[in-house]
Amino acid sequence: MASRQRGGEQLPQLPEEVVQLTLPEDQKVGITTVTVGLSTVLTCTIHGALRPPIIWKRNGVILNFLDLEDINDFGEDDSLYITKVTTIHMGNYTCHAYGYEELYQTHILQVNVPPVIRVYPETQAQEPGVSASLKCHAEGIPNPRITWLKNGIDIMPKLSKQLTLLANGSELHISSVRYEDTGAYTCIAKNEVGVDEDISSLFIEDSARKTRLSVGNMFYVFSDDGITVIQPNECEIRRHIKPNERIFTSYEEICPEVEGEATQSCLWASAINVRDKYIYVTQPRQNRILIIDIQTQKVMQSMDVDPLPTKLHYDKSHDQVWVLSWGDMQKSHPTLQVISEASAGENQHIIRAPFEEVDDFFIPPTNLIINHIRFGFIFNKSKSAVQKIDLETVTHIKTISFKNYSCVPQTMAYTHLGGYFFVQCKRNTSVTAFPQLIIDSVTDSVIGPNSDVSGTPYISPDGCFLVSADEDSGRIKVQAITIQGEIKLIYDLQTNVHISDLTFQPSFTEGNQYYIYATSHLQTDVLFVELSTGKMNVLKNLKDPIISKDWPWSSYNRIMKDSGLFGQYLITPAKDSLFVINGRQNTLRCEISGIRRGNTVVWVGEV
Repeated sequence: MASRQRGGEQLPQLPEEVVQLTLPEDQKVGITTVTVGLSTVLTCTIHGALRPPIIWKRNGVILNFLDLEDINDFGEDDSLYITKVTTIHMGNYTCHAYGYEELYQTHILQVNVPPVIRVYPETQAQEPGVSASLKCHAEGIPNPRITWLKNGIDIMPKLSKQLTLLANGSELHISSVRYEDTGAYTCIAKNEVGVDEDISSLFIEDSARKTRLSVGNMFYVFSDDGITVIQPNECEIRRHIKPNERIFTSYEEICPEVEGEATQSCLWASAINVRDKYIYVTQPRQNRILIIDIQTQKVMQSMDVDPLPTKLHYDKSHDQVWVLSWGDMQKSHPTLQVISEASAGENQHIIRAPFEEVDDFFIPPTNLIINHIRFGFIFNKSKSAVQKIDLETVTHIKTISFKNYSCVPQTMAYTHLGGYFFVQCKRNTSVTAFPQLIIDSVTDSVIGPNSDVSGTPYISPDGCFLVSADEDSGRIKVQAITIQGEIKLIYDLQTNVHISDLTFQPSFTEGNQYYIYATSHLQTDVLFVELSTGKMNVLKNLKDPIISKDWPWSSYNRIMKDSGLFGQYLITPAKDSLFVINGRQNTLRCEISGIRRGNTVVWVGEV
């Protein structure tokens, strides 16, 4: 056999004589467990005289000749070295001698992660006799065990009717607080590789309710009639900023009158929360972004951007806001701009990203375990590829082609477990939907379709579940991503809900579990699914959604907005009103009428 060349490296001629290779039966599959941040070595135990070089693969892709920053040294004994292991490295690695693929060894790499926790609230004051809850969300691999201390002493012996633990310890509930319940409550999360802890303080005092009104724990809803700030617990409108109110710095009207229109109204497309300090919101008609100061609940300033800004994304890792503008309604001059130092609130700098014909972009979200994102992706008009970009320098790194699959990407989702990107392809004229494609971020290779799963991909906040909603058929497929980086179908739901939007709500009864809430493009019902069991429920008659032609900015003509890691309320707009849902009880909390086209919503946590 002639020698083969790949990536500038020459593989040797295979020897003419017969090579006898051996691999002990009990070594065909091995599990290696390593803690995140450490390095590891996978050694191939295929032996034999004249053994050809060892070839390593991950998901069918040869690693030996790829220029990877974290898998870069095959050593003299042909071992695979992974420096600074992260959760993306988990999964299967195989090795075989060059030319002898039928004899191979599989290494399953498991990655353990020490716990990371958040408590809520950090501090609270309550009057005697009311109930109080202290919450603790922990993530880690394996799942951490939660314990609580009060002023340094274990509370387990004190559990009673009055003091209970819910959701595997994630919530400490005190049903009727007394003065002696005042204290520092420490949540401790522990697994076999580490421990994390944080304190939630409770003060019991008379007239505690008269403390300052918080400006946090609110939904900001952007509608035709301006900006409405809603406190969901009481279903109360806390502030209404009308279209004719003025921008603090320029004194211009928030939504200037348009000639020929009888009423002064607003048009919004996209809004984002920047570190619970500011909200950025696009006004496509004015070719600008408004910046709202959350503390004062005022519109502070406006920023001119390229024509027709329709999508914003806040990149927390680099404190940057990405702005996609269409140029016109035909999207004929799309541009990307990046606003740096977004949380500074003033003197922001706008740079133009050097990418042309941008149809959309995707930047993976952060979570408790993954708090820094380095790369994003850009979809180009009608191209069977995505461009990988460096978020810090806003430059193109490489193009990942889908030509072999005739796929023009429409949306993406990402899990840090195994480092998989799931790509939904645009439908062509044929009836059948394309299956999603999977990109392995370790090798930046397309490793094939996600079996026969099609539809819009959504990843749970912890990265453990992939929910794929096929808008046309109404089918929802739920896959688990295991801590060995495997993707397994748990169930396939047939619904008649043609999903517009979907979000995840942490469970109030089980730790590390989620529910999903989904809205429909056309119908008035909201779907509710318990992820661990597939049990479905429907909230009925939440009025008609905004019709698609009144919402040209995205396919999400009826959004579903959750209230973060510790919130229990969700909000979804109908054509002329808003519905607040109590996720803890899976019931409708209230309807707030007179809010037209309120399909741009931002949640602001405790500030």
